[in-house]
Amino acid sequence: MKKYIILILCLIPLLTYSQSNKFFRKGMREADLNKKIALFTEAIKLDPKNLDAYFYRGIAKNDLGNFHGAIVDYSKIIVLKPDADTYYNRGNSRYSLKDFVGAKSDYSKAFETDSTFIDALYSLGCVKYDLEEYEDAIKDFSKVIKVVPDQPKTYILRASAYKALKEHKKALKDYSLAILAEPSAYTYYSRGVYYLDINYYQKANIDLNAAVALNRNNAFAYFYRGTSYLLLGKYNTAISDFTSALKFDSTDFDALLGLALAYYKTGDITNAKLNLQKAKSILSPEKDIKTTGLFDNTYWFQNKYYYFNNNIQALLKL
Repeated sequence: MKKYIILILCLIPLLTYSQSNKFFRKGMREADLNKKIALFTEAIKLDPKNLDAYFYRGIAKNDLGNFHGAIVDYSKIIVLKPDADTYYNRGNSRYSLKDFVGAKSDYSKAFETDSTFIDALYSLGCVKYDLEEYEDAIKDFSKVIKVVPDQPKTYILRASAYKALKEHKKALKDYSLAILAEPSAYTYYSRGVYYLDINYYQKANIDLNAAVALNRNNAFAYFYRGTSYLLLGKYNTAISDFTSALKFDSTDFDALLGLALAYYKTGDITNAKLNLQKAKSILSPEKDIKTTGLFDNTYWFQNKYYYFNNNIQALLKL
């Protein structure tokens, strides 16, 4: 009799383990995220050391936007048996919560644990960029590029970091390398906007023309191309592009201000004032337009201040 009792006691853990795996397998097949979480939870109840269940429950929670819950599950694994994937996933959840310091730590641990984990290194560069650690971000992106030299996003991110450091030649080189890697609407658009930032209006216009030709559904490309036309003195073409941008978003106050400027330059004061008023009603419906300070959060005020200020001030006096 005692032998039977001992045998039953030995079988109980095996049966529990088997039942836990049964719930786990069902969870892996389930498409509904809430049901997945419930099944993985049952698996964990039967086997608290079922780390796979914690891992995939964490993914499901993350996909539902429950980032805190996902972090708890990933942390359970890291305490018991840390691995690169779990550090990386916890970093993603922390990044979603804008905990950039925590995300940086986790991406670093993921890459330290697995030096071939290029996605972790790429994400580490991204979070360093968000933390304004531009020089370190550049180092990480450079390492990624050595391994994966044909990904345009990495060049563009490194270019953005160089831009932040005002290393414009290096930034321009990276935008151009991005186009060589992939001559797409995205890469031409990115370099076009950069050219606009550094006042190379004709070159900006050429790139933005290419971007629009490759993708006619990018409202921002129309806006920035309209800006290049405006600054090149091609006012009627600028009006056409700003109007196209507004077809995507009628509340785009930057496009409305672009129209106001372009109409003013053509001498059409009526339409200039009309579009200025539309922009004002979106930005601050309860205040009268007296100074350009009302527009301090616009593209024009922040990026083309002198051009904008001189022309809007003149328009306000009419």
